[in-house]
Amino acid sequence: MKVTDDAVLGGRVRLRQPASGYRAGMDAALLAAACDAGPGERVIEAGCGVGGALLAAASRRQQARFVGLERDPGAAALARTNAALNGLDDRVEIVEGEVERGFRILERPVFDAAISNPPFFDDPAALRAPAPDKSGAWMADGGLAAWTAFCLKAVREGGTITLIHRADRLADLLALLAPKAGSFRIRPIAPFADAPAKRVIVRAIKTGKAPLVLLPPLVLHARGDTAHAPAAEAILRGEAALDW
Repeated sequence: MKVTDDAVLGGRVRLRQPASGYRAGMDAALLAAACDAGPGERVIEAGCGVGGALLAAASRRQQARFVGLERDPGAAALARTNAALNGLDDRVEIVEGEVERGFRILERPVFDAAISNPPFFDDPAALRAPAPDKSGAWMADGGLAAWTAFCLKAVREGGTITLIHRADRLADLLALLAPKAGSFRIRPIAPFADAPAKRVIVRAIKTGKAPLVLLPPLVLHARGDTAHAPAAEAILRGEAALDW
């Protein structure tokens, strides 16, 4: 497998990842920026891949500990390599396993927070089949329900669940989380100020009861400008976080 050696988070994190197939990008960077784990807290990422979001979050939150769950052995091996490359292997652990089998199979105490970028599709008939080397990242075998159920089981009462997903699945996310979580805060991610959001970041608290809050969108670009807008660029470079 050919790999590239990339720099993310303004060069603070080195990331070795496959030259072809699924590669960590904007969604991973935004998920990492949305992780607000405090000192001593434990965070699990469901489906960590090569560690794009996991290692960026660990770099941002230097007093928290992280576990990444990944089903693909090749991706898990790269994630371990990346953790060591960045000097984070004392706080970041990679575990091989499948989200669809549930959290209990890991036989671990619950975490303070769970983060995830679930595969965006769970119906193979709904889109042209992805390339084989991307199917694991794009297609959720157990459906979105398996990923939300895993995160709900993985965190303690009062713990947080933070997910980034397609904006058109927002209603599904809320419905799947709502039986056991609340205090929703939703951050739309829009390509332009005058365009509909294509992504949403949803943060929920297990057993939370506060009213839902729809936050101002993060706008990625100005019309006619290929560069990121200043607020988005600051987040991608690790100079700012996505506040809740």
